[in-house]
Amino acid sequence: MGGTVAVIGQGPVGLCATMGARLLGAGLVITTATRPERARLSERLGADVVLDPRRCDVVEEVRALVGAEGVDCAIEALGTHETFEQCVRLIKPGGTVANAGYHGGKSQAPLPIPLVSFGMGMNAKTIRGLLAPGGREHLTRMLRLLKTGKVDPTPLTTHRFPFTEAERAFQLMCNKGDKIIKPVITYEEGDL
Repeated sequence: MGGTVAVIGQGPVGLCATMGARLLGAGLVITTATRPERARLSERLGADVVLDPRRCDVVEEVRALVGAEGVDCAIEALGTHETFEQCVRLIKPGGTVANAGYHGGKSQAPLPIPLVSFGMGMNAKTIRGLLAPGGREHLTRMLRLLKTGKVDPTPLTTHRFPFTEAERAFQLMCNKGDKIIKPVITYEEGDL
């Protein structure tokens, strides 16, 4: 409650993390986005400050906003080595990196931990890997947030496709084309 959070990347995962940070009571939410439409959506979903990493040094800007020690929590939502290291550099001693980005794939090398930024393991910084939990209880809690109006995911749904165009929807998601964030795929009887 009242903590400082930096969310690096404002794709679907980062936008949801921004909503979650606000919902959990973060006092200051700073995000990074390179696309203007995602920057605007980030603000709409709870970001207090949106930085464009192409136009500034994110670590310097965040520290200018919160102080030289850094933020309480940095959420890596993009899945690159660079943004992971940036998150480690952004957190203060005792802070947490929540690694929500996917760092796998055939071309990815193992994810290195920047030891100097990590304080050589001596400054109580925590790195947490995240995987969205499943199960009935988790889904019930998420649906409760929707039902009570605490979370509204509809701003993330930028496109609608009939089931017959599901392949096109997934292609747009892969290519990040047409300013897509998340598609809604509708199913009507007879689509199969």
